[in-house]
Amino acid sequence: MSEHFGTLSDGTHVHRWTLERAGVRVRVLSYGGIVQSLEVPDRDGSAANVVLGFAGLDGYLSHPWPYFGALIGRYANRIAGGRFSLDGRTYPLAPNNAPSSLHGGEHGFDKRVWEGSPVEHGVRLNRVSPDGEEGFPGRLEVSATYTLEADGALRIAYEAVTDAPTVVNLTNHSYFNLAGAGSGDAGGHELRLAASRFTPVDAELIPTGSLDEVAGTRFDFRAARKVGAGYDHNFVLDKGVTASAEEAAELYDPSTGRTLTVATTEPGLQLYTADHLSEPFAPGHGIALETQHFPDSPNQPEFPSTVLRPGEVFRSETVYGFSVR
Repeated sequence: MSEHFGTLSDGTHVHRWTLERAGVRVRVLSYGGIVQSLEVPDRDGSAANVVLGFAGLDGYLSHPWPYFGALIGRYANRIAGGRFSLDGRTYPLAPNNAPSSLHGGEHGFDKRVWEGSPVEHGVRLNRVSPDGEEGFPGRLEVSATYTLEADGALRIAYEAVTDAPTVVNLTNHSYFNLAGAGSGDAGGHELRLAASRFTPVDAELIPTGSLDEVAGTRFDFRAARKVGAGYDHNFVLDKGVTASAEEAAELYDPSTGRTLTVATTEPGLQLYTADHLSEPFAPGHGIALETQHFPDSPNQPEFPSTVLRPGEVFRSETVYGFSVR
């Protein structure tokens, strides 16, 4: 189901799509590909929205930088120094997280209006990112398809093609609170990550290039434990890049029994404990689990490549599954 959700200052209409299946209801906006709400039942069968967001369009326009529920691109996470080189040419980007470029620049995919069309049990969002948008080379045709599976899992499948060599890294930036949005601190959730290594960062949150073992550190989530605070780090998933989505993480809320599993084709996952959220939420009120290629990969050739060339098809998929215990 599609409905009018609001109008931008330039007169562009924003629509909202509602998907419902197997007791799960998700609402997706054409603005920024935002997952506005995601309602799932608890162990008693009571449904609640488990992602942070706003009731109206104005909330997203007045709080753009936390990227609530948004589709992130053309490059998710940070690119050091706001520039990268490809095939001997350097491309300057907007240093919107100075000195780095973050989540696609000043007006990334999260601030664009996408064209939506229905598909079976879901909606496909499409747009063309023109050559040079936010400094990135190549005309990129990109789609993100949101579907609900028979068991109520939310699947987001991304595809892109380009007419010139470029870099691509897409993700969804939902903040999860399995006790319900607005219920308070999510630091008591229990997290398990299938990651034996992580990418340590410098003072600007840029990976140093090493892949450190999590054993004996606060980054070891191989056995489930409370998340706590103080994380904005990329974890190196043990499975690596895969052709189909494989389970990488599990988040559990003891108070409601809600359990979230994250399966992905991506080699990395950014754990962000939202320590810098402000009104109307507060630090720690949500946990972001951003499936991705590693931050700053265009400048670190030893990392899995994010280069996309003409004739190739970028594909990525992440599945958010829900259950109770």
